[in-house]
Amino acid sequence: MALTTTLLGGTAAAANSTAPAAPTALVAPAAPAREETPCTARTGPYQRPLERYLQRPVDGVQSIADCEAIRAFQRTEGLTPAEGYADLATYRWSVTLEARADPNAAGHCPVRAHRVTCVDLDRQLLWVQQDEKVLFGPVPTRTGRDSQETRLGWQRIYQRSRDHVSTLYDNAPMPYAQFFNGGQALHGRPDDLYDGGGSAGCVNLRLADAEQLWNLLGIGDQLYIWGVKPGTAGE
Repeated sequence: MALTTTLLGGTAAAANSTAPAAPTALVAPAAPAREETPCTARTGPYQRPLERYLQRPVDGVQSIADCEAIRAFQRTEGLTPAEGYADLATYRWSVTLEARADPNAAGHCPVRAHRVTCVDLDRQLLWVQQDEKVLFGPVPTRTGRDSQETRLGWQRIYQRSRDHVSTLYDNAPMPYAQFFNGGQALHGRPDDLYDGGGSAGCVNLRLADAEQLWNLLGIGDQLYIWGVKPGTAGE
């Protein structure tokens, strides 16, 4: 029978020799696997597009496998609540991820030698580009609701207010506000970005995104806004 050897201090010693055996390492018992809570979320309003994005059968009806796939996606991306429900926030994040490779693939945002902040109302996305290089984003947004639509076309940042509080809407906080047309501004939203049907015309951003955009842009920077916000009368 072949001898098994163990290296002791750099010297091979036969396993059947009289050399003292190495102490056996103590191995902690493996922790019991956490039992997964059954995924029971019902069919959500964005079931079909999320099924398509996650490469599930597209039938618009929640199955256990659909629920588990959506929940796994929500957990991976840090979305809450991660319950497997096909909600607006999860759908909007999937749109953001799809756009990352080339947000301006359709060519709707004009390419210029200077910085242009692109606001796509159709997909509710914002990014900053210079020539064909993307400097920031894309990130999700919330734009104007019916009768308070975000104004289209070329705009220019003319005023900035880091800790702005609205004088029009009950002292609502508008952190990192960068005004581009009247009372309309790019700014952070401290609460849920998707709460409510839309903004009062501003381009709402998550706080972290608004702060990064604040640090990138300045007075005189140009925006280009196009499209129609989903769910509005102009759609």
